[in-house]
Amino acid sequence: MDYKPLSGREFPRFSAIKTFFRLPYVEVGADYDVGIFGIPFDGGVSYRPGARFAPTKVREISSLGRGFHMTRMENFFEKLKVADIGDCPTVPIDIKQTYERIEKFVGEVLSHNKKFVSVGGDHSTTLPVLRALRKKYGQPLAFVHFDAHLDTYPAAWGQEYHHGAFARHAVEEGLVDPKKMVQIGIRGPLAGGDDLDFVNKHGIRVITVDEVRSKNINEFLHDLPKFDNTPTYISYDIDNLDPSCAPGTGTPVPGGLTTYEVQRIFRALEIPNLVGCDIVEISPPFDQSDITALAGMDAMFEMLHLFVKK
Repeated sequence: MDYKPLSGREFPRFSAIKTFFRLPYVEVGADYDVGIFGIPFDGGVSYRPGARFAPTKVREISSLGRGFHMTRMENFFEKLKVADIGDCPTVPIDIKQTYERIEKFVGEVLSHNKKFVSVGGDHSTTLPVLRALRKKYGQPLAFVHFDAHLDTYPAAWGQEYHHGAFARHAVEEGLVDPKKMVQIGIRGPLAGGDDLDFVNKHGIRVITVDEVRSKNINEFLHDLPKFDNTPTYISYDIDNLDPSCAPGTGTPVPGGLTTYEVQRIFRALEIPNLVGCDIVEISPPFDQSDITALAGMDAMFEMLHLFVKK
């Protein structure tokens, strides 16, 4: 199969059936390198819902996507076989059943030795993805986490599993190595100083927006952590961006990163063994002019280039 997008000259970008980046839709076991799939679930949110609609919206908006990266001077369409592999099954009213289905679906993708990018869904969906990856690779993952929030918070309303607790569970279950974990874009306000206890206890590196802005962007990028050959996962919560760049999200926090700063961070990351990525917390009902979905598409574009072997 030719893993190339539909021609914008043959089918204008507002036309045709929508797939991620207008790429072929294929079965999970096909001969692609990187699969893109949706996780349409928002049963773990604590404030504004709507992220269940993100995979459909991002497919639509990614019709505007192209493959050539002007900074890297390469085209991921030419370097990788990338395909849309559909949506993961979910149960909109049951997080336990949804977790089981996500872990099973991702496990099937991994059984074919594929890499992937998933589009959620709220951030609670990252936990079962990490469970499947931990089983596949047999060791805790290195973890890059873009977010406004720490997501290491305790149970809410008596519920252990929600979008603000996935990172705590990932560390406690041994899915990720906290010493090889970095959180980028974090900012207040917090409910209290004890919200920092977990990250301080486990030695997780937390990069706040203040740290990004306190120096020249080139100086900041020079100080980003370097990753070894440990299997590495990137989880990108769209609310790491300022609400002016991403209003369509469930829990917006003022004072965030810009889309340009995020582009520069992605381009500076050195990850020799990237095994998967996700984009979460896009809520199309709260978006304006699709700018949040566009930001998600752009993050996916940067992620796909990180899979290209240098």
